[in-house]
Amino acid sequence: MSPALPADIQVGHELPPLTLPAVDRTTLALFASPSGDLNPIHIDLDFARKSGLPDVFAHGMLGMAWLGRLLTRWVPQSRLRQFDVRFQGITHLGDVITCRGTVVEIAELNGERCARVEVSNVNQHGQTRIAGEAWISLA
Repeated sequence: MSPALPADIQVGHELPPLTLPAVDRTTLALFASPSGDLNPIHIDLDFARKSGLPDVFAHGMLGMAWLGRLLTRWVPQSRLRQFDVRFQGITHLGDVITCRGTVVEIAELNGERCARVEVSNVNQHGQTRIAGEAWISLA
């Protein structure tokens, strides 16, 4: 369950980071079926190699889901008003991903006081794999 949002959220507030275990084949397989993304590039080593890649890699939407988890550990999902990301790089097997978020603006969104939170998903080498933003209701 998400904790209650502090009443004094300000620009610069950092969300508690979320660091995940190293990406492995089991994680990819467990995500593929329920998400409906059975693209073999994510789960079939032979297919990945035939495509010119050294191995399978994580689904982009898995990385976005981790950012969603970062947000919903901070606030209840019912406060999420908008969530957009840009996929910037491949998350490889063995990558340890840390998700971070920072409040960068407090503003009105559709007549509601909200916080704009910049989010990112970064591997252990400091390479951003996904970046984006979310709007969170402060009402």
